[in-house]
Amino acid sequence: MTITSDTGLAAEIAGLTNRVYADAEAGLWKDGAARTSEAEVKTLIKAGQIAVEHRNKVIGAVRVQQLNDTTGEFGMLVAAPEARGTGVGRDLVAFAEQWARDNDLSHMQLELLVPQTWKHPVKEFLRDWYTRIGYRVVRTGDLADDYPALVPKLACPCDFLVFHKELVPGA
Repeated sequence: MTITSDTGLAAEIAGLTNRVYADAEAGLWKDGAARTSEAEVKTLIKAGQIAVEHRNKVIGAVRVQQLNDTTGEFGMLVAAPEARGTGVGRDLVAFAEQWARDNDLSHMQLELLVPQTWKHPVKEFLRDWYTRIGYRVVRTGDLADDYPALVPKLACPCDFLVFHKELVPGA
């Protein structure tokens, strides 16, 4: 697993991300909303923010970025449905956390959008999984504060959960 510089993978990564998020966020967005685009992924690759797991094709990806002097963030975490249960997601999170340590960051952040009035099975799974691997909710925010352009695309009211994990050096 590595940060990729291959912008030729942008369409494949965007396609996988949109396919996974269509299921993982079903019911949260109005019809036709896509998680990302080839152009956005290409920009993120050029910025050195996309890591991929590649086995003859992209089977997983994650975005990493530095938020401030102490905190990194991962997002757009995806594992191909045919690779689920093989540790790809776990390996991508471990890669992101090691990337943060290698950049002298002591904390990692992730964001999770969850519906307010019903339980989404994928979101519940992710909330439990992130908690098991050491992440804690530090803030329940309003999507409008961080991503105002996305609010009109929501199909239901959602909470925007921000998780943090303190990273142990050398772990």
